[in-house]
Amino acid sequence: MRTTAQWRDRINNWSKRIATWSRSKPAIVKTIKYGKRLLIGFASLGVIFLLLTWVFPLPDSIEYSTIITDSKGEVVHAYLTKDEKWRMKTELEEISPLLRKTIVEKEDRYFYSHPGVNALAIVRAFAKNIFRRKRTSGASTITMQVARALEPKRRTYFNKMVEMFRALQLEWKYSKNEILQLYLNLVPYGGNIEGVKSASILYFKKNPDHLSLAEITALSIIPNRPSTLIMGKHNDRIVKERNRWLQQFANDKIFTQKEIADALSEPLTATRGTIPQLIPHLARKLKQQGGDIIKTNIELNTQLKTEKLVADYVRILTLKNIRNAAVIIIDNQTHNVITYVGSANFNDTIDGGQVNGANAIRQPGSTLKPLLYGLCIDEGLMTPKAIISDVAVNYNGYAPENYDKQFNGYVTMEYALEHSLNIPAVKGLQLLGKDPFIQKLAECNFQQIKKDQRKLGLSLILGGCGATLEELTGLYSIFSNNGQYVPPKLTQGAHQSIKGEKILTPAATFMINEILSKVNRPDFPLNWSSTEHMPKIAWKTGTSYGRRDAWSIGYNRKYTVGIWTGNFSALGIPELSGANIATPLLFKIFNTIDYDSDEQWFSQPKDCDIRMVCSETGSPPGEHCQNTVTDYFIPLISSTQFCNNMQEVALSADEKISYCKTCMPASGYKKKWFRTVLPEMQHYFEDRHIMYEKMPPHNPACERVFKDGGPQITSPHNGSEYFISKKKPEPLQLSCNVGNDVHKVYWYINNQFYKSGEAHNRQFFIPEEGPVKISCTDDKGRNRDIWIRVKYIDL
Repeated sequence: MRTTAQWRDRINNWSKRIATWSRSKPAIVKTIKYGKRLLIGFASLGVIFLLLTWVFPLPDSIEYSTIITDSKGEVVHAYLTKDEKWRMKTELEEISPLLRKTIVEKEDRYFYSHPGVNALAIVRAFAKNIFRRKRTSGASTITMQVARALEPKRRTYFNKMVEMFRALQLEWKYSKNEILQLYLNLVPYGGNIEGVKSASILYFKKNPDHLSLAEITALSIIPNRPSTLIMGKHNDRIVKERNRWLQQFANDKIFTQKEIADALSEPLTATRGTIPQLIPHLARKLKQQGGDIIKTNIELNTQLKTEKLVADYVRILTLKNIRNAAVIIIDNQTHNVITYVGSANFNDTIDGGQVNGANAIRQPGSTLKPLLYGLCIDEGLMTPKAIISDVAVNYNGYAPENYDKQFNGYVTMEYALEHSLNIPAVKGLQLLGKDPFIQKLAECNFQQIKKDQRKLGLSLILGGCGATLEELTGLYSIFSNNGQYVPPKLTQGAHQSIKGEKILTPAATFMINEILSKVNRPDFPLNWSSTEHMPKIAWKTGTSYGRRDAWSIGYNRKYTVGIWTGNFSALGIPELSGANIATPLLFKIFNTIDYDSDEQWFSQPKDCDIRMVCSETGSPPGEHCQNTVTDYFIPLISSTQFCNNMQEVALSADEKISYCKTCMPASGYKKKWFRTVLPEMQHYFEDRHIMYEKMPPHNPACERVFKDGGPQITSPHNGSEYFISKKKPEPLQLSCNVGNDVHKVYWYINNQFYKSGEAHNRQFFIPEEGPVKISCTDDKGRNRDIWIRVKYIDL
């Protein structure tokens, strides 16, 4: 690096050279001096301009009307600005070459060459106005017109200077095309219409890039005389002025003779129309998110057809006091929401038509069960033919019941899903775990479930939670996407990633699809017969507690369709059910949007295989299994434990008693195979007088202390708190499950004998307030204790 002294010497040398060169080149130096002064002058003006711009910033904050477009870019809904103007933003790509060429030629043919102010035009206009002693010629460029629109002022010479300054600011900040865009967005068309897009839609019902030469020219002359040239009232005057300008374009050879002739012959029949007010529920929802132009993925033809189907269908349902419905349709290939119907009639003020049923939080009923069983398959806990016991259960005081209040005993997983049984679903959730299930729902954007996850229990699988039709329809789209969840796209450009979040494996997804696509199901609507041309679909129904909500969600390769029916008042209707109310509408919609489709169904994935299983357990058959069926399974995931439904028992010669290994004699006994029947199933069989081969009672002479097989108290539940009315106290039920070797049980309350009875009989008692100890002892001396707490309240 050079030292300070070296730098000083270097500068001195250069100074001497410049001085010597200056003395020898006086003319060049003089020119340089003038150039320096000129540059300093321009720099000073630039600094002054920047300083003034900082002190007086450009007022270019513009409020536009919020407009909603469909998948083709057509405006389907719009909202006035706060100052009650239709001021719709025209995007750069909507400024067609024809529109640009016509406007620039008419308003400012030197637009692309001047810096915002046309000095020659100003001099010419000033001279004409002076000599003729009145204003006969203007000099406003397109940029200056934009400046005047942004900051309206009286027409004075001072304000004209301000306008020129603002024009320079615009040119400094924006490109020429952006300035032209601002002009087209702000130009007045009379009344509360501003901007070429607003005028184009209101007068011609089309976007500005679809306007013809005649239409553009007609619109271009209105801003000069907006009060005397009103479209629909003064069309003859507008046509006369339009034709004059078209002739001028012809004289200047701006357009061909053919283009001019076609424009001159085009009639003008336009009148002021109204802005479309379609997809109102979705439009309102998206407007709250903000934005000038919101581009949806709505396919308008499908939307309008679905709205008509919903309105006609609900008109019939009103006879049953069911007054509303909501529908969402997702395109499974693109994940776009192509139809969004929030209610049967947005303008219905009696039945809350403006409520958005598609986004309302409701109880989802049984609609979450397919996801649960899919997750159980992926965890190796179940397969379609796995056996579940559908009998009375109690989980910490929660005793779920089936829809029909009945029990079905042994059922397969696929039967439980087909018939939407509640108890097997609760057992499945208990096996899987509540938290993993909630986590999967959170990954599928179930917002209310995310908020409530700490207080949700096993009842959530039966609809004891909050969900929306948007969320449920998005969830079901995973079954047509190999178990991948991609958030449904309401707007264009949203969620660009198609990969999505893995929720289920392709194998589990395929198994659920096979179950839900069967038509011989109890939730097939009784009053539906027109299925000849309906595409193959899979679907699941749901009905919320109190029959307040009925759901039916179906899908195939092309579409996922979600249906909600009910009343926004949450009024329960006895006839309301997903099968008989929501599903017929689902079928009607599929018949309309995918009529007679021969789309191939989902194929079996590589990670899904078939095996033989025992029909009594759903496990791979053991040595003594006699009846087998085929079942899907996931290799290395599904359980490979062989069926252990049979057990060998040592019996006395007369088969009246059984022995354990402790008391089995050295001789004089024989062995026999018995089916394993759990205590809960024994109770089920006994209650319904169903015959089954019972194992003989255990050897009464056995001195072994039985630690296992003691009574299981099913009611009341251990650790629960019971509130009892002081005026009308209701007794609590005493019940238990015992082994088949037990015939009699003895009940104790707070260590005091209360009552004895047959093992499967129920007893009742009215407890005292406070902590209560309940004991049950069977006739083999095995005992079980529980504690409950009782409070008496005024009811």
